Amino acid sequence: MSHNPLGQQTEYISEYAPHLLFPIARSESRKQLGIGTSLPFFGVDIWTGYELSWLDKSGKPVVAVAEFTIPCDSECIIESKSFKLYLNSFNQARFNNVDEVRAIIIEDLSRAAKTDVGVQILPLLSVRGNNYLEGIAQPDAVQLDDLNVVIDTYHPAPELLKVGVVLVEETLASHLLKTNCPVTGQPDWASVFIRYKGNKIVHENLLRYLISFREHQDFHEHCVERIFCDLLRVCKPEYLSVYARYTRRGGLDINPFRSTDAQEKPAGIRLIRQ
Repeated sequence: MSHNPLGQQTEYISEYAPHLLFPIARSESRKQLGIGTSLPFFGVDIWTGYELSWLDKSGKPVVAVAEFTIPCDSECIIESKSFKLYLNSFNQARFNNVDEVRAIIIEDLSRAAKTDVGVQILPLLSVRGNNYLEGIAQPDAVQLDDLNVVIDTYHPAPELLKVGVVLVEETLASHLLKTNCPVTGQPDWASVFIRYKGNKIVHENLLRYLISFREHQDFHEHCVERIFCDLLRVCKPEYLSVYARYTRRGGLDINPFRSTDAQEKPAGIRLIRQ
């Protein structure tokens, strides 16, 4: 981590520079959760890049939005500032077409994450008819944020979680999740969606638990895995998924999804803050 560009003064390079990508092993954080090589979840980390640009062969800029999908069983995550610096390095580089850019990014990200990474690039002139880029969505979920709760802790407190005896299947949502960068301490804001089947989770207690992350410092992916593991351990649902949509910083948002169902795919949505 001493070589991590996050929190350091950095020169922005505008010529293609794949060496800027800084991988971080997932294993260290997972050890703190008691997770070994056998993961208790499936899922992906979905990154959206809103500031991707390069030059075509005539020197004319192309601007695009990109989506990057990193499987949660990859050996490494990619540190977000290094990811931004890497994408900025395309700004003055020339490429033949969007397919060439996509192939290069797939190769670079897959090498850094040590897994096969999915990349979709949408030049802005091609977005007509693309629901993801055209509209803001709000998943159908029970909103927790208007509940009257008393908050007295701002560090993760799984002991707050409680369940009843009634069996339910529901999706719950809160826009009050805030965590903090473990290097700079800067705030990270997110909406979180929890879908489960099992004994009914007491909504007020769940909201208090989610708010308890407000002073917690960790990367987005690790925070979602902590929430997932706490819910799985304490509430013991038959099925569980946790999906956080973080707001963007430096043109990138990170949206981790974890589920007990290997076949489930997260909804491709954009929220009002994205």
